[in-house]
This record gives sequence, C-alpha cells and structure tokens, in this order.
Amino acid sequence: MTTQSINVRGMELLMAYSQNPSIELRNQLVRLNSGLVKKIAYRVSQQCSEPYDDLVQLGYLGLIRAIERFKPDQGYAFSSFAVPFIRGEMLHFLRDKGNIVKIPRRWQELQQEGQRVSKRLTATLGRPPKEAEIAQALNISMQEWQESKLASKNRLPLSLDLTVGHNVDHPVTLGDMLPDSYDQTLQHWEEDRQQLQGAIAQLETKTQAAIEFVFFRDLPRKEAAKHIGVSPMTVTRHLQRGINELVSLLQPQTPERLAS
Repeated sequence: MTTQSINVRGMELLMAYSQNPSIELRNQLVRLNSGLVKKIAYRVSQQCSEPYDDLVQLGYLGLIRAIERFKPDQGYAFSSFAVPFIRGEMLHFLRDKGNIVKIPRRWQELQQEGQRVSKRLTATLGRPPKEAEIAQALNISMQEWQESKLASKNRLPLSLDLTVGHNVDHPVTLGDMLPDSYDQTLQHWEEDRQQLQGAIAQLETKTQAAIEFVFFRDLPRKEAAKHIGVSPMTVTRHLQRGINELVSLLQPQTPERLAS
C-alpha cells in the first residue's frame, strides 16, 4: 500500500470515526498510525533511560487521544495534529518520573566501582582520595572519570546555565553542550503551537473568536464584544469557558479516562 493510499484510507477512517465512533474503527486507526508512534518513541528513547517498548505504549495513549479529538473538517493533517499528543504523553510521563537523562552503562559501572575504590583508598591513605587517584586506581583517564561523574549528577533535570567546564575566556554551560538546542526548542514550540491550535479549533465559534481577539490580538474586551456582536460580560464568559475547556483538552489522558 502506497503512502498516498494510506493517507486516503486514514482520512476515510477518521471521517467514519468522527460520524460514528467505535472501538473497531479506533483500533484500525491505531494500527494504521503505529509507525508514527514507533518513530517518535525511538527518537525519545535516544534521550532518556525509559525502555522503547514502554514509550511505544505511552505513545499509543496519545494517539488514541488524538483520534478522539481530531475533526476532519478542520483542514489539519492528522499526523501534524497527532504528533504533539503522542510525544506529549511520553514527555509528561518522563517529567513526572524525573529521571530523563540516559546514562551509558559503562559510566554507571564506573561510578559504582569508583565508590568502592574511594572507600578503599580512604582507608589506605587516611584521607579522602583525590579525583586523579581514583581515576588512576580505575585505570581510566581523568577526563572519562569526570564525564561519568557529571552524567551521574545530571540524571535529574538541571538548569542549562549550570557551569560544567571552562574555555579560555568564558565558562562552558550545560546548555552549550546540548546539540542543536535552539532547533529542538523551536520544534517543541511548533508542536505546542499545533496542539494548542488543534484544541482551540474544538471550541465553540464565539469562544474561539473571544480568545483570538482578547489574547492573540490584545483587544480590550469591550472592543472584542463589538466584533463578535455580544456584550463585554458575554465575552468574559466565553473566555472563562474557553480557558476551562482548553485546560481539559490539553491535559494528558489516563487509561481510566480512555476507558470511560
């Protein structure tokens, strides 16, 4: 089956699910988009210690959430709509878990062995050993020992302004060491923007208009009310309702909520 035929089939299923939701149609859509979930899970697995298979399962939760919220008549490509939901489920889990930095097994073993060596040297020397003495006892370079220590300390999220080294004229921060951090940030912003845009598209028309005029165009509520054709008080009600609905739409969906 070609990519084009898959896209056509996917849109047909999405339209059918939108008109008459069923577990059978939803499962067909999940199977059809499983490649997208696995692709995102693989990328995320390269940046964390969570098993790939577990990330895939989390991704399926996000995919189901996207299927249930997608509206074919809005004109969005489903893949663009679904990516923030799939990736969001994985990142929410990793953020809640806290341990998001993947440490090579060798560095983990070096830290464990280094602790044993440090205790032994302390007993032998009658003082805490120097870092160079620990590295020598482990028969590794000082650089490798320092890298393993740094990785161990950075298992939890840290400030990107943390100094991890020095050049001739300025310190080197953790942010400086991250590859393509600016591009990754832009990508995350775009994914968040698409997810927010998709959520706003699900609101009632006048609620969408109120949010656009007040929050995006920065108009006073009285002026926004004239554009929409309602009273300023009604604009306020639309804004409050819209905010509450957006909070609900953008929250990660738990298995219990999916089953309900």
